[in-house]
Amino acid sequence: MTKYRSNLPQLSGDLFLTDGGLETTLIFHDGFDLPCFASFCLLKDVEGRSAIERYLSTYAAIAKASNTGFIFESPTWRASTDWGARLGYSDEDLAEANRASIDMLLALRDVYETDSAPMVISGNIGPRGDGYILGEGMSEDDAQAYHAAQVDVFSQTEADMIGALTMTSAEEAIGLTRASMAAGMPASISFTVETDGRLPSGQPLGEAIEAVDEATARGPAYFMVNCAHPTHFMDALAAGGPWTQRFRGIRANASALSHAELNEAEELDAGDPAELGRQYAEMRRELVNLNVLGGCCGTDHRHIEEMRKACAPGA
Repeated sequence: MTKYRSNLPQLSGDLFLTDGGLETTLIFHDGFDLPCFASFCLLKDVEGRSAIERYLSTYAAIAKASNTGFIFESPTWRASTDWGARLGYSDEDLAEANRASIDMLLALRDVYETDSAPMVISGNIGPRGDGYILGEGMSEDDAQAYHAAQVDVFSQTEADMIGALTMTSAEEAIGLTRASMAAGMPASISFTVETDGRLPSGQPLGEAIEAVDEATARGPAYFMVNCAHPTHFMDALAAGGPWTQRFRGIRANASALSHAELNEAEELDAGDPAELGRQYAEMRRELVNLNVLGGCCGTDHRHIEEMRKACAPGA
């Protein structure tokens, strides 16, 4: 059994940070070209791997200095079969990239983890489709079969969990959850929403969470939302309901722009880091279990530091 797989420390309720917008940082700040928004491709050369290590080290250092937990997400959001094929990766190449990403995170954890700053290794899995749009929907069975390949690779490493980000439908989330359960991997499920607080599939966030829990006997360790600005989903969370007790994490965009607008943007919109921190603090006051805080598109270490200051000012 890997270090935290049977007992994820973030379920204790203590504050855990994650990183910000990896891909937007690599593109807009570091000048890398990321075809298909695929950061895992950088692992194959020294310069790219070093850039990812520097990026993650910045966030881990914030957590260590403030004695908060940290979740290392692997740079494998696009390292699944369909996306790998577009990028010229064989199944064997993809498996090696996924394994190498976990090895990199384990080495970083050895450097930064302390007794007061536990650090979890998460094998990151993205949607089969675009992530901003639903595209061709999948059945639950199709989703389970598709995501099982990446889940199974992570299950054979020392990863502690699966982190599913930017899920666009309940059906895909159900399939991915079932694949994780079959492999003995705890999983967090993070949906993305449009400006109206609904998934790209049109389903309200709360209904999607309830559907996944019902279909999997509360299979996910917890739920999150990512790749949307707080103004897009704060009302949905504030409306309450039993499902909000299953909601534990947020990785918001820096910008309040819609997915369609962000997709066309040629310049990075970093928003207001301090304001974003205050919005996280407001949501923490309303949601008793919200304790996993990070960023998505457009966010960087400044945003995470503001979240930390707003939500744990004494740390």
